[in-house]
Amino acid sequence: MTAVPSAQFSERTPGAGPEVDPGARPEAPLTLDTAPPRTLDFRALFALWANLGVSLIGFTSAATVLGESGQELGFAAAVTAIVAGTVIGTAMLAVAALVGARTGAPAMAVLRGLFGTRLSYVPTVLNIVQCVGWGVYELTVVAWGAQTVSGTAGWRWLFVLLAGALTTVLTIWPLGAIAVLRKYVAVAVGAAMVYFTVQFARQGFPDPGAGNWHGFLHATDAVIAVSVSFVPLAADYTRHARSSSKAFWATFSGYSVAQVWCYVLGVVALLQSGGDADRIFESFTGVAAGWAFLLVLVLRETDQSFANVYSTAMSIHNLLPRVDRRLLTGGIGVLVTVLALQIKEFTDSYYGFLGLIGSVFVPLFAVLAADYFLGAGRRGWNLAQDAPARRLMLLPWAVGFAVYQLLAPSAIGGWWTGFWGDVQRAVHFTPRAWTSASLFSFLVAALVTLAVTALERPGAVERP
Repeated sequence: MTAVPSAQFSERTPGAGPEVDPGARPEAPLTLDTAPPRTLDFRALFALWANLGVSLIGFTSAATVLGESGQELGFAAAVTAIVAGTVIGTAMLAVAALVGARTGAPAMAVLRGLFGTRLSYVPTVLNIVQCVGWGVYELTVVAWGAQTVSGTAGWRWLFVLLAGALTTVLTIWPLGAIAVLRKYVAVAVGAAMVYFTVQFARQGFPDPGAGNWHGFLHATDAVIAVSVSFVPLAADYTRHARSSSKAFWATFSGYSVAQVWCYVLGVVALLQSGGDADRIFESFTGVAAGWAFLLVLVLRETDQSFANVYSTAMSIHNLLPRVDRRLLTGGIGVLVTVLALQIKEFTDSYYGFLGLIGSVFVPLFAVLAADYFLGAGRRGWNLAQDAPARRLMLLPWAVGFAVYQLLAPSAIGGWWTGFWGDVQRAVHFTPRAWTSASLFSFLVAALVTLAVTALERPGAVERP
């Protein structure tokens, strides 16, 4: 691999890194200022995103789609919300993947062109918090699933440690891990999903919310939030893509198919368990040989924690570009494992966490896409270490965040929801069933971005 200056990342066409023969088994760069090898083809990226689209958390997150007991969405409404939310969220994900393939830069380094290097540290820190949070949740749900399969209640700590160790090892050879996903894991996961689909269809399920569409957009927003949570990670992997168009379509198709399948299966399993999310995995182990196929899904769940730990390291690289990523991933792997050991069960804070993710990263993506394709990005973003600050670009992001919270305050604490409730009353606004927080915040942030871009001096953002 050839060392290049960070400014080379500002190129908008593929080629920021050398195209390497896959037989050479190259690996991801150890520091930010080294060009990434372009080894990932359509199949590799499709397998990566398809595996990330299926998760144990996805099954349990079906509860955010169905809604509270006694107010459940009808099955048809829930499936429609899953499809709509996935398509919208994954379209955002695929565009972020395309930008990563064009620039050859990790996700947070891409934001240097949007905000300038120093201001890009703001979303970088937020993404580090998000990735660590997801990593902890993933290890927790792996342990939960392993306990269900093994029928043991006292070995949670052992399952967390094993999952944390495997996660950390995968991050040392990330491109090698993606190759394994393509060749072996994707096939095993597909077989398990087909098996559970057939078994659940044979058993049938109740539909307590039949005909109810109230809360449809809230459910759609929850699904969008899960897809969008990968937006600030996408470029960490597609920077290695051979083609930007293949990166887009592999990401969109792989993740869309997998997440829709995963969520629908989760809704069915939840209905079969009586609507109790804590017992959802009993629906999987309750079918013939279900424990074996669930074990497949439990073991491959570590690709979720792998993605979060690796992307945490990539985010830190934007702050500390010359630190060896192996040191970073090792330390982060230990951190999320220790934190996961402290969490005994999921709480309602998880659902508030989803809402907060959406409110931060949906408008951020809107600002990125609007500026990259319609604003300063047309002239070429400056992704160098000394890229100048673009302070005005923080405005549309902040406005989009405020719009999202105004429409759907995140349930992260009584003081937070109380504050936004006061704002709603002050502006005489009451959210309606048709006010989608994701779509409105995206639209507002994009429009404000275009207005702000028009006010900027062209020379302030052009690359040297």
